[in-house]
Amino acid sequence: MSFKEKANDVMGSAAYKINNQKYIMAIKKAFVVLMPVIITGAFAILVSSMIMSPETGLASFDFFSFLADYQPIMKAIQYATLNFLTIGAIFLIGLELGRINGNPSYFPGILAIISFIAVIPTTLELVVNEQPQMVVDVLSRQFTDPKSLFLGMFIAIVSVEIFSKLESFDKLKIKMPESVPANVATSFSALFPSILTVTIIATMGFAFHQLTGIYLHEAIYNIIQRPLESVVQGLPGILILMFVAQFFWVIGIHGNQMIKPIREPLLLAAITANMTAFQEGKEIPNVITMPFWDVYMSIGGSGVTLGLLAAIFIVSKREEMKSIAKLSFGPGIFNINEPVIFGLPIMLNPIMAIPFIITPLITGTIGYIATVTGFAAKAVVMVPWTTPPLINAYLSTAGSIGAVITQVICIVVSVLIYLPFVMMANAGVKEKRKKEADEATSVNVSV
Repeated sequence: MSFKEKANDVMGSAAYKINNQKYIMAIKKAFVVLMPVIITGAFAILVSSMIMSPETGLASFDFFSFLADYQPIMKAIQYATLNFLTIGAIFLIGLELGRINGNPSYFPGILAIISFIAVIPTTLELVVNEQPQMVVDVLSRQFTDPKSLFLGMFIAIVSVEIFSKLESFDKLKIKMPESVPANVATSFSALFPSILTVTIIATMGFAFHQLTGIYLHEAIYNIIQRPLESVVQGLPGILILMFVAQFFWVIGIHGNQMIKPIREPLLLAAITANMTAFQEGKEIPNVITMPFWDVYMSIGGSGVTLGLLAAIFIVSKREEMKSIAKLSFGPGIFNINEPVIFGLPIMLNPIMAIPFIITPLITGTIGYIATVTGFAAKAVVMVPWTTPPLINAYLSTAGSIGAVITQVICIVVSVLIYLPFVMMANAGVKEKRKKEADEATSVNVSV
C-alpha cells in the first residue's frame, strides 16, 4: 500500500469516528430537523418586510395599504419560530441522544428542557415608569433564542447522559406489577433517575453562581460561544472552515457533514440574529451567515462547481466530461453537485482537487469584501440551500442588487479558475491518445 493510500485510510478512519461520535450525530440530526423551522421564520420575515410593511413593503402603496393590517400574523410566526430556536434544539438533541443511548421515548428531550430551565435565571429586573421592578418566573428572550444555544447544547448532553447512567441502575427503578400498563410502568421506572438528574443539574447551576458570582449561561457564552462566533465572523475563520470541508471532499468524505456540528450552530445563530434585527429595524450585526456560505461559497454546490460545469462546456474536448456536465447541470442549478463530484470525479483527482479547494476560498473573499464595503447587503433571510443562484442572493438579502452582481462576479471568477485545469485535463487526453496511436503504429510495423 502506497503512502497516499495509507494517508487516505488514516484520514478516512478518523473522519468516520468523528462523524459517528454520538454527540455530533445528535447535534447534526437536531439541526436538520430544525431547518424547516428556521426557513418558516425567514419566510415570515420576508413577507412581513417586503409585502406587509407600510414602510418598506408593498403596503407602502396606497392601493395595497390594507396588507399592513395582516402584518401581526407574520410577526407571530417569526416570534414562534426564531425566538424559540434554542428550546427546539435542546429538545431535539436530548431526544436524539436518548435514542442513541437506548431510550426511544420523548422523555429525554423533555428532561433536557427541564434541566436547561433549572440553570438559567428566571427573575429579571425591568425598568417600568423609570422605576426598577423585579419580575419573577419569566424566561428572557436571550435564553430561548440562539444566544444561549451552546448552553442549551451542553445542558442537553450532560442531563441526558446523567439520566441514561442513572437509569441503568436497577435499584433506582420503581418496579410495578405486571398488570400495570407498560407505558405507566416505564414512567414510574424513570421517576427516580429523572428527579436525581434535574436535582444534580440545578445544584450544579446554583453552585456555579454561588462560587463565581456569574450564571452558567454567561460563562459558556463568554468562554465558548462568543470566541467561536468572533472567529467565524472573521474572514480567516470562515476560510479555514471551508478549507477543511473541501479537503474532506477531495479525499472522498462528505465535507459538509464533517463540519456541520461547528458550522450549523454558529452560522444559523448568526442569520437568526440578522433576521431578528431586520424585523425590528435595527442594524444588521453579522456578515457571515448560513446564506453567505450558500450564496458566495457554494454556488452550484461545494467547490462552486457551477463554474466547473461552465468551464467544461466552454473548453473541454473530452466527451465523457461533457456528458457528465450535461447530467450534472440540472441538479447543479439547485446546488446539488454529487453527480459531478463522484462522476467526473473530483475526489482523489489531483488536477481538479486544486481548483475545487481554492475556488470557494476566493469567491468567499470576494463576497466578504463586497459585503463589508456595503456594495452587497448582509443576509437577513434564511433561504433553502437548494434555491438557485441569483435568486438566493436576491431573496437572502431582501432584494440587494449588489449581492446579485457580486454573485455573478463570483460565478465568472470560478469559471476563470476552473478553465486552465479543464484544459490540463484536455492535454492529458491528447497525450494518452498520442501514446495509444504510437503503440498501435508500433504493433503494425512489427507485424
